[in-house]
Amino acid sequence: MATQVVMVHGIRTSATMWRSQVAHLEARGVEAHAVDLPGHGTRMSEVFSLDGAFATIDRAVHAAAERGPVVLVGHSMGGLLSIAYAGAQARPPIDAFIAASCTAVPRGVGLATYRALARGFDRLPRRGQGIADWVLDRTLPLETRQDFGAGGYAYDAQDVALRSLSVLDLLAALRRIDVPTWFINGQYDQLRANERLFSSQVPGAELIVVPRTSHLVTAMRPAVFNALLDLAVATVEQSAR
Repeated sequence: MATQVVMVHGIRTSATMWRSQVAHLEARGVEAHAVDLPGHGTRMSEVFSLDGAFATIDRAVHAAAERGPVVLVGHSMGGLLSIAYAGAQARPPIDAFIAASCTAVPRGVGLATYRALARGFDRLPRRGQGIADWVLDRTLPLETRQDFGAGGYAYDAQDVALRSLSVLDLLAALRRIDVPTWFINGQYDQLRANERLFSSQVPGAELIVVPRTSHLVTAMRPAVFNALLDLAVATVEQSAR
């Protein structure tokens, strides 16, 4: 049975952010499944909810598990949701886990500041998209620059999604994860705040910091991130022998 990789995108973006990873995995004969969360990408017209997000991840994981061992990969908000999912009381059928750019507890002053900044950008012309485009043009390589926003930007889902994250008990979830786990952050990632705490909660977890890289590690350093995907896939395949 072929290894399956299920990928969960971050806030505002969509499944298109994983195009480089999907192409890389499929070239290796690994089946890749990038989902759109409610309110994002092809599901932009839907209202975001935690129940809907978890149901999306659960459907993708269980469908993939029928075809082979599963590596779950989440970025940013998708990583936080995937932590909660991977550490659920009812253990999901995953065999390895990569949590990228999501090692901060989404509560308190940090979350309030992030929401305030997001609401401030919403009041700018085009909801601040001009500033975002300027930053992305100068930080992402040509090979991934168009992928990141190809599915559109889910501005309407942003605040409700951020508010929803505050109810997640991530530390309890982390302590229940019992599969090979990697936490991957960019050196300049604003969500590195609790990376040591997060990685310490999962026995045997590895923390990998990619130098000279921002929060958008999957798109800014696609070759590096793809190599880390290869590591997770190889670990799963080795344990299956």
